[in-house]
Amino acid sequence: MNPNHTINHNGELIDLSQPKVMGIINVTPDSFFLGSREQTHKGILKTGERMLSEGATFLDIGGYSSSPGADHISIEEELERVLKPIRLLKTEFPKAIISIDTFRSEVAAKAVEAGAGIVNDIAGGHLDKEMLPTIAKLKVPYIAMHMRGTPQTMKTRTDYEDILTEVSKYFSKILRHCNDLGIKDVIIDPGFGFAKKTMQSFHLLKNLEYLQWLDRPVLVGLSRKSMIYQTLDLTPEEALNGTTVLNTLALFKGAGILRVHDVRKAVQTIKLLEQLK
Repeated sequence: MNPNHTINHNGELIDLSQPKVMGIINVTPDSFFLGSREQTHKGILKTGERMLSEGATFLDIGGYSSSPGADHISIEEELERVLKPIRLLKTEFPKAIISIDTFRSEVAAKAVEAGAGIVNDIAGGHLDKEMLPTIAKLKVPYIAMHMRGTPQTMKTRTDYEDILTEVSKYFSKILRHCNDLGIKDVIIDPGFGFAKKTMQSFHLLKNLEYLQWLDRPVLVGLSRKSMIYQTLDLTPEEALNGTTVLNTLALFKGAGILRVHDVRKAVQTIKLLEQLK
C-alpha cells in the first residue's frame, strides 16, 4: 500500500490504489445532466441509498453548478442548498463518506460541521484564498481540481503551450502549499472540460499517467461530459456508454476515483478490470 495513495477519513484509511467510486448528487436546478439533479429531501435520500447500495464509497454533494452558463449564486444560497441534504444523508446513513463540492471556504467549513468528510474544490484554492488554511484547520481530505478562471469565464481560458506541463505545475504548486500547511490527504483532479477544449481534454486523458510523478491519487470526472456527447453527437442523457469507455481508459492509466452519475456501471467496470490483474 502506497501511503501517498491512501486518505484518512476520521481515522479510517481508504486505499485508493484500489479504485473507488464517487456518486454525484447535485442539489441544484441547473446542472448539465438532468439525472443528477435532486432538490427534494425524499429524492436525495433515495438517490443516496441507491448509490451506496450499488457500491459508491463516496457521495459528492454540490449546490453550485459549474456548468458553462449556469447562474452565479450567493454563499447563503449555496449553504441553503447543501447543509440540510448533508445532515439528512449523514443521519440516515451514518457510515456514508460525504464530499462537499464547493470552492468556498465558508461553505466547506459549515458542510464539514454538518457531516461532510471531504472537500472537493473545482478551483484548487484559487477562487478563495482561505480555502487551503480552512482545510488545514478542518483536517479533512482535499480534492484539488485544475481549472482556469471561474465557471463563468473558463471557456475563454483554453490557451495552453503545453497542457500536460502546465497542469502538472499547477498541481505541484498546490501540493507544496498543502505541505507547508500540513495538509496530507490530497487528491488531484485534472478537470476534464474545465478551461479545456474537447481535444485538450482527450489529450490529457490519453496522457493521464503523466500525472503519476506527483504521487497522489487521481480523481477523474468524465461522466456524461461534453467531450463525450458532443464528439458522438448525443445528449448527456445518451452518453453513458461513452462514459464507461473513457472511465475504462482512465482506470488503465491509474485513476483512483471515478466520479460518476451512474454508480453501478462504474463499480462493474472496476470489478471487471480487476480480473485482469
